[in-house]
Amino acid sequence: MNSHARNISPVIRQLDEDTANRIAAGEVVERPASAVKELVENALDAGASRIDIAIEEGGKRLIRVIDDGCGMLPAELPLALSRHATSKIDGSDLLAISSFGFRGEALPSLGAVGRLTITSRRRGSDGAVITVAGGRLADPRPAAANCGTVVELRDLFFATPARLKFLRTERAETQAVAEAVRRLAMAEPYVGFCLTSDGREIFRADAEQGELFGALTMRLTRIMGVEFTDNALPIDAERDGIALTGFAALPTYSRGAAVAQHLYVNGRPVRDKLLTGALRAGYMDVLAPGRHPAAVLFLTCDPQLVDVNVHPAKAEVRFRDPQAARGLVVSALRHAMVGAGHRASSTVGAATLQAMQPRVSHGPVRHSAAAIRAGLDLQAPHPPASATTAPAPQPGFAEAPSARFEPVEDLRPDPADDAPLGAARAQIHENYIIAQTADGLVIVDQHAAHERLVYERLKSQAEANGIAAQALLIPEIVELSDADAARILSVGKDLAALGLVIEPFGGGAVAVREVPAMLARLDAKALIRDILDDLADQGASDRLRARIDAVLSSMACHGSVRSGRRMTADEMNALLREMERTPKSGQCNHGRPTWVKLPLSDIERLFGRRD
Repeated sequence: MNSHARNISPVIRQLDEDTANRIAAGEVVERPASAVKELVENALDAGASRIDIAIEEGGKRLIRVIDDGCGMLPAELPLALSRHATSKIDGSDLLAISSFGFRGEALPSLGAVGRLTITSRRRGSDGAVITVAGGRLADPRPAAANCGTVVELRDLFFATPARLKFLRTERAETQAVAEAVRRLAMAEPYVGFCLTSDGREIFRADAEQGELFGALTMRLTRIMGVEFTDNALPIDAERDGIALTGFAALPTYSRGAAVAQHLYVNGRPVRDKLLTGALRAGYMDVLAPGRHPAAVLFLTCDPQLVDVNVHPAKAEVRFRDPQAARGLVVSALRHAMVGAGHRASSTVGAATLQAMQPRVSHGPVRHSAAAIRAGLDLQAPHPPASATTAPAPQPGFAEAPSARFEPVEDLRPDPADDAPLGAARAQIHENYIIAQTADGLVIVDQHAAHERLVYERLKSQAEANGIAAQALLIPEIVELSDADAARILSVGKDLAALGLVIEPFGGGAVAVREVPAMLARLDAKALIRDILDDLADQGASDRLRARIDAVLSSMACHGSVRSGRRMTADEMNALLREMERTPKSGQCNHGRPTWVKLPLSDIERLFGRRD
């Protein structure tokens, strides 16, 4: 029996408007951060140049958003609080959407679950205020107001108290609000933002000046930090009517979680599986396990090429040609990292210098008895030594050597000092090359560096000659559903280019005819099912490429210079010069840095030579 059929004679009834609004509000307003996001987006759509946000108790008690946008006429206020009323579209074309909001649901939803007050004035008109509490709307009243709009939401979810039980702590809700404001501020560098929590300013970003890319760089520096912009690669690419701009950090500047990934489509912040999957694919084989890339990327295209009307929260989008969008992101990221050459993030050197700082012990210092006696002897008075009598050595200490200068050969500057990675000067512990540059020194992990060089060489050879395929004596038959068989066969040409040849075998089955020769013990059935999972989740799969790259990486590891091998000066310098010519040589195949640079100024600070 159907468990849902509890009433064999159900009665269909029309829900009252208040109930319908509270139900709809659950889709739009999940938490205070959702309310702040909707109100700030409305302010941006109104053309605001400055937006001030104030919250109390994590947004549960108060959310106030003040903007200097175009404002509203008194007669428009009641209409603004009606469901599906909006000034941003006329309904003729739901694909031609260029504004943040367009559904006409945010303000009615907020008024249905909280106490909402809107005060607004349009230039050349009188100001007015209107209130709504729990869906009960009052008449607008005249009010003194500046040009723009003030939206004040108090006691969020007082009309639906059950929702309050699902909110997190005030601190967590405050952090979520701040993150929502930061994400919107990144995309609007010419708009000033200020966020206060319980009277304390927690975020501020004044409007930037200058051309767009420079203004965006300054805004990202304020929000993401100077380390991000110093270690980020500029992205600027276009394909099939889609433009991609922004910044992507070097692989060695990575994070332990996906907290520094910000993706935008036509200025709208989104959390899209297709784009996050493309971001991971772009960093494939250059990140250490468990690390995540940092990036701020903006995709811009004709609104007709993307559907933003997928979910009421408008955080998901659908592209008309998803593979074009994904391919653009992947290729642009890989091209940028190839162009970066041997670069590694500056944070690696900073971490190295931090590790070299002397550690001060705050515990009691204990000296041996011999050291104490030697110290007392040094403090005891001694008779002056004559000119012909050498002073006797002090008890407990060896005789100090005399200071003298020995003649040395003329050390002329090495031209390689001006090279990015400098000239090799020494090898220590048979694994680390010490190179001198014009303004510091470089430490290179010889095995990690050579491993990346060999790996990139093997990949170039594989791309030039193709992936060798090996025919199976007996084709492996994989039983699939009709839909899965059609999906895997649709990418058959891409798989064949990587050495995996599949053919239809009747019904929902496919036959695996050839496999990549380097994958000797390939479980073709498991691989195909994994690829299908990727296709269903992200619309594309890099799983086979990742397996081939893993084999090439293993071959490179075994074929590179091993730790413990002594290298001549010529060999070390040849390695440095090849690193400078090889893309992605700033990190090994496992994502670890291959070299660290220590500026001379920082080294001098270690020895107290510079403040």
